[in-house]
Amino acid sequence: MGAVGRIALWAALFLAGHFILSSDAVRGAIAGAVGEQPFRGIYSLVALGTFIPLIIVFGHHKHSGPLLWYLRGVAPVRWLVWLMMLVALIMFVASLITPNPGALGAPDNLTPRGILKLTRHPGFVAFALFGFAHMLMNGWAGDVVFFGTFPALGIFGGLHQDHRKLRSMGERYRRFVEQTSFMPGAALLSGRQRCDPAADLPLLAIVIGTVLTVVLVAIHPWAFGGHPLG
Repeated sequence: MGAVGRIALWAALFLAGHFILSSDAVRGAIAGAVGEQPFRGIYSLVALGTFIPLIIVFGHHKHSGPLLWYLRGVAPVRWLVWLMMLVALIMFVASLITPNPGALGAPDNLTPRGILKLTRHPGFVAFALFGFAHMLMNGWAGDVVFFGTFPALGIFGGLHQDHRKLRSMGERYRRFVEQTSFMPGAALLSGRQRCDPAADLPLLAIVIGTVLTVVLVAIHPWAFGGHPLG
């Protein structure tokens, strides 16, 4: 198996672990046998047990496989990538402050508020933006497979979570879905939601996300390789 194949194998195992363990049948069986908190521990161990090898394999095989595209020298694309990363980090922080009610351990509050008015899956959207941004800057086949794992987790993970919660919570979650959107801004543009800047603007997430972006730009060359600023 070549380098790209090894990256793809661990990416598939990482995604499969998430989706299989969070399915109603598997989660219900395990949580019913050992309890909800131990199940969360098992879920986390499986996630780490597949994600860490994925990181290690990718770290040893960066830029493997054929070059599919090269956009690093295109200034508008580079600026787009950093805008995507800034938004991704802000949304990730906002998802920790105001988590989706369908997430593991999240409060059972189905009133759209804050970042949830923009998208009901801010964490998953952040993963997708992170992946797409890095795919633009890394057009080698192995890199595309690795970074494509994150949009796959973000998009299919959000859909999977919605379907699971619709089955388990029924009409309450259905109303929440109808009032919100997965695609950022769709509920606001359609009039299903209204944003109150004083109450809904995630100022803390914006500040922390911006600081994280600056820090990542500074440490990226020695921590991850590459020079984000060109």
